[in-house]
Amino acid sequence: MFSSTANKLTPLVRVGSIPQLSRCLAALNMANHRAYSNGAGENDLVVIGSGPGGYVAAIKAAQLGLKTVCVEKNDTLGGTCLNVGCIPSKALLNNSHFYHMAHSEDLSKRGIEISGLKLNLDKMMEQKRTAVKGLTGGIAHLFKQNKVTHVQGFGTITGPNEVTVKKNDGSQEKISTKNILIATGSEVTPFPGLEFDEKTIISSTGALSLEKVPEKMVLIGAGVIGVELGSVWQRLGAQVTCVEFLGHAGGLGIDMEIAKNFQRILAKQGLKFKMNTKVTGAQKVGDNLIKVDIEGVKDSKKEELDCDVLLVCIGRRPYTSNLGLDNLGISTDNKGRIPVNSRFQTSVPSVYAIGDCIEGPMLAHKAEDEGIICVEGICGGAVHIDYNCVPSVIYTHPEVAWVGKNEEQLKEEGVPYNIGKFPLAANSRAKTNNDTDGLVKVLSHKETDRLLGAHIIGSVAGELINEAALAMEYGASAEDIARVCHAHPTVAEAFREANLAAYSGKPINF
Repeated sequence: MFSSTANKLTPLVRVGSIPQLSRCLAALNMANHRAYSNGAGENDLVVIGSGPGGYVAAIKAAQLGLKTVCVEKNDTLGGTCLNVGCIPSKALLNNSHFYHMAHSEDLSKRGIEISGLKLNLDKMMEQKRTAVKGLTGGIAHLFKQNKVTHVQGFGTITGPNEVTVKKNDGSQEKISTKNILIATGSEVTPFPGLEFDEKTIISSTGALSLEKVPEKMVLIGAGVIGVELGSVWQRLGAQVTCVEFLGHAGGLGIDMEIAKNFQRILAKQGLKFKMNTKVTGAQKVGDNLIKVDIEGVKDSKKEELDCDVLLVCIGRRPYTSNLGLDNLGISTDNKGRIPVNSRFQTSVPSVYAIGDCIEGPMLAHKAEDEGIICVEGICGGAVHIDYNCVPSVIYTHPEVAWVGKNEEQLKEEGVPYNIGKFPLAANSRAKTNNDTDGLVKVLSHKETDRLLGAHIIGSVAGELINEAALAMEYGASAEDIARVCHAHPTVAEAFREANLAAYSGKPINF
């Protein structure tokens, strides 16, 4: 951002580049706030919650010179994501995929022959726990390194400039502060009439710690979390049936063409789907059997499924109860979310909120960006985030990722667009890896050629989507992307070819 010339900071900004200019000015402004902490005992910021939004915000605030405290109710830092969400699920997804490759004879086709193959589930769970422990412990180290004060206990807002922490030993600590940031995340949405025991009727939390592979698993919900966890246990040997109220897998926001292809690929792997179907009830019969009643949304056809594990994945809800919002007159909407303005301020100017407890997609990286931008704003910096450029990823195999508008949204908004597609079956790296399921689909404006959206199914879709996010953030056209030299052979070449198809109508290799 800056070059040093004659002991002066010179902004490196292209002429006419307003975004870069505003960021430079904001950085200079924030640099002047590094001595914001008065050191007299009162804090500049108390962050409630240490998930991806909370811990990142706390670290950034400390780096900008704010005297910062982070309050966390759990024994470990990292929130849902690191402890019972993103991180442990990806460990199981990765390792279950290796097992599936070996068990399905995929490796033997590659000349790697294995005999005596068996699953050691305890060992797999141990590796998951090791990854979680390392990362949660890493946050504690970062707090210490950046001089963020960590207070363990349940934080309640007892005034516009006060947080009271109830600790495990029953004692209380009152913390005075100039600003409060609510980053309490979300919790599993319960299913009416079902009580989790996390052994047979389980949430996503229980699905990460099963002691044995179920024979049959019924999954309520085929959204992102559902298909990810369903994939884990299907790969390890369970018969998995996904019951989904909607007509497609992958949840909200996914492009319908991508959803159709995605479901077909998962079905080929062994997952079963009951789409346009709702669960009307479930009951345990003995210790090892659960009867699940389902009904067609359109035809009202009734059916009964049986399983030994019922996994409920119908979404998450904001964790905003018992935070003391009523003490300040801060209301929530009909979904339990806290309304905020463009600077993430609630109706009380000294209280801010970010992440899953405000409107928007419940994504860890969205919360991280909001946390950084929010504290920069507290320090006087610019506050801006383009939610259209926030990517989404489903970490199955192949992965599914998207950013920007899907085709259905563009049609609804009346935006003229071009489509560019490229199948991974025609991509040299995918073919050499024998991993050709998937495609890249891009949408560009028909008149300006500006990239409007990218939708990818592929083994590295979660990595590749970031190239699309970067292009969209800086207003690149499909031609811009197509004219960037991509390394060969890489799966990223498929993204280039799709953009070439969008602007010229003709890719090179298909």
